[in-house]
Amino acid sequence: MIFLGREITAPTVLAPMAGVTDYAYRSICAELGVGVTVTEMVSSRALVYQDKKSKSLLRKNPGCLCGAQIFGNDPEMMARAAVLAVEYSGCDHIDINMGCPMPKIANNGDGSALMKDIPLAGRIVKAVCDAVTVPVTVKTRLGWDKGSIHVVDMAKELEANGAQAIAVHGRTKTMLYSGIADWDEIGKVTKAVSIPVIANGDITDASSALRCRDHSGASLFMVGRAAFGDPWIFAQINAALAGLPLPERPPLEERLCVAEKQFLYSLEDKGEHIACLEARKHLAWYLRGVAHSNFYKDKISHIASPEEVYRLIKDMKRDLR
Repeated sequence: MIFLGREITAPTVLAPMAGVTDYAYRSICAELGVGVTVTEMVSSRALVYQDKKSKSLLRKNPGCLCGAQIFGNDPEMMARAAVLAVEYSGCDHIDINMGCPMPKIANNGDGSALMKDIPLAGRIVKAVCDAVTVPVTVKTRLGWDKGSIHVVDMAKELEANGAQAIAVHGRTKTMLYSGIADWDEIGKVTKAVSIPVIANGDITDASSALRCRDHSGASLFMVGRAAFGDPWIFAQINAALAGLPLPERPPLEERLCVAEKQFLYSLEDKGEHIACLEARKHLAWYLRGVAHSNFYKDKISHIASPEEVYRLIKDMKRDLR
């Protein structure tokens, strides 16, 4: 299908998640079938002020369409940051975060706080669109709370100012990640705008993706927490959306080989110390649902060297099924 003027392999998107969707994990998901990835969100001010850590988060993964996500509430600062993000990453598009509900973001007027000021959100999109040559997309939510669900008006404003796609998480800011995502509200956005709408929230497997499509009429489907340790979820959702038989999840030995490959990507990208810290959570996620794995989960939580990673993976292949 065509998205943002480019051919993509599948209508699935890996949700940008701070501390999770780094270069290594995005690369693995791209290899296993996701159609679009987006970097972890980066502060516009940090980019403009030349923060090295923020710059490193924007590394573009190969294998699929990859966007760089930035956040902020000042149109001029956002425009400058977008230019730098494109320069640093070579990204295929800029994604603007207008949906993060976490207090340290929203209480500063960023992320989901922008749903309270739709005209400002529009000015930010216009400033970024005017500053870069790549497409601009936006990720948002239904509204601040259940009494202020203004996502349709928001989407219209964003489209009018140049946004080429919008991802909508079917929850309000105050819901955080609790409750049930409202796909019908996303459907109202789909009917109100002519740009692609990406549905997000409670897409946890192939069957939920099909139900979400029926309710929302969305063009693409974004998977977040359900993808932790399970990059094979994208191939299953892709098959379901295409009306094809679902591929089986590979056996644990093969999944652990992928986990080791992800660690190698992380090692190359971040160095030994950070890669080992990241491996503690990612390896544990790969063991979700694996019987008798608690012994190894405890070992994983103390990983301090690449040699420990390799040894644990070898032992898990031998002992777990």
